[in-house]
Amino acid sequence: MRLIASALVLAIPLALAACAGGGGPPKPNKRQVAMINQVLSTAPGAAQPSTIVAAELAFSRAAKERGQWTAFRQFAAPGALLHGANGPFAIEPWLATQTDPPEAVQWEPRIVVLSCDGALAVSQGRFRDPDGKVGNFVTVWERQADNTYRYTFDAGGEDVPQPPPRKPVAEGDIVVTEIDAVQGLVATCPRAGAAVPPPPAIPIGEDGKADAKLSRDGTLRWRWEHRADGTRYAAAEYFYQGRWLTAIEQSLAPTGD
Repeated sequence: MRLIASALVLAIPLALAACAGGGGPPKPNKRQVAMINQVLSTAPGAAQPSTIVAAELAFSRAAKERGQWTAFRQFAAPGALLHGANGPFAIEPWLATQTDPPEAVQWEPRIVVLSCDGALAVSQGRFRDPDGKVGNFVTVWERQADNTYRYTFDAGGEDVPQPPPRKPVAEGDIVVTEIDAVQGLVATCPRAGAAVPPPPAIPIGEDGKADAKLSRDGTLRWRWEHRADGTRYAAAEYFYQGRWLTAIEQSLAPTGD
């Protein structure tokens, strides 16, 4: 989730247990715990949306407390991609050239969708940069050998136009902060011996301008496109109760970098 110092934007991973581990990301606060608990009961098996919510919140807090690009390096999976002005590129070499800004972008997820086996997940949410600009992000997560989640793909962009500024709070007014809702979605596991039907066909884009990937268990597909006008598009579809549904669909305005 998130806006880079220049105009790129990002988002991101660690399992819930890692939030309490020594040397790991700091524990979530009470508000964040409430968000996590909100989706804890979504799935009884290995695919728990709460682990991705925890990962996003832990990453955002680590960016705030340890430095934005320090946190991005910490949570990137090997070969992770960032969707920039000219298409996705390997983020690790780019991060090696970056210095932490004085203040980090902050973000929270709104939608989390997982494959049946929990090995692949996609999140979509909102971010706010230090200047107060807001926007959307989409992040792809993969479960690692140590059962933590790390991001493999990230894209984000500012709202165009930006929403009007919030009205100032008058002295004496009572302000109630609402806990943001998080929607947790989990693909249906196929019955023993049954095959998952393939997802709907999609147009084949120009080479290097689009890609789609299917989870190992065949229940979740994510894809990206880099369109001719520079718009960056990302989507995720999941298999649910016998049919394929669109969980996330996001168009992001062209970025200047």
